[in-house]
Amino acid sequence: MRKLVVLFLMLTSICFAQEIEKDDFSNEFSTKTESFDPLSGYNRSMTSFNHYVYLNIVAPTAKGYAKVVPEVARTGISNFIDNITFPIRFVNNLLQLKFAYAFEELGRFTINSTFGLAGLMDPATKMDLEKRDEDFGQTLAFYGIGEGFHIVLPFFGPSNLRDSIGLVADGYISPLTDMSSYGYKIPNNTEKTVAIQAIKFVNHSSLNQGKYEAFTKDAIDLYSLLKDAYNQRREKEIKE
Repeated sequence: MRKLVVLFLMLTSICFAQEIEKDDFSNEFSTKTESFDPLSGYNRSMTSFNHYVYLNIVAPTAKGYAKVVPEVARTGISNFIDNITFPIRFVNNLLQLKFAYAFEELGRFTINSTFGLAGLMDPATKMDLEKRDEDFGQTLAFYGIGEGFHIVLPFFGPSNLRDSIGLVADGYISPLTDMSSYGYKIPNNTEKTVAIQAIKFVNHSSLNQGKYEAFTKDAIDLYSLLKDAYNQRREKEIKE
């Protein structure tokens, strides 16, 4: 059960973060497609729950956090998290036979871990070494695994069966969870993992204040809006 809570936190941070990061949301809805949705009733209820939690708990917490922690420090924390989660991107690029991207990620990690003060700064980007985001959900898609039915996870937001399985696999690789016993893991128990994931989520939300609210404020059907945004974004990421 405790591992499941950790997984939920990871899913929340990833799903919500990815939603509010989109700069041009309107382009996400140029085409809507029907999909198999056997959990529609549950998903709609959970979407409303998540929306309430985000607006009434997460957003105010992120706002208060931003008043206490300077933006330069929050950006440094974000850079550190990106740098230390490099194994997820490296392994999944290799699994998808994207060897050039995998070694580009290795180069980014080496430079940012040394010249970037343990990843707090990002000199690699200025050296044209780009971040190559890949996860195990994309790897499963690369090998022809379909997305399965849509799932809205408590506190976490939209996902699907394939990506949920992928996030579990990524959790075993990530240095920021205790879901395996690899030597590079930072937390050594569930409590520390939950704390790290909470800081990660709040820090990211503080750097993207207002985006989720702006995206959803005029939604006639919030569930369809978030579901379509998620599906179209994932489709785009898988094709890249």
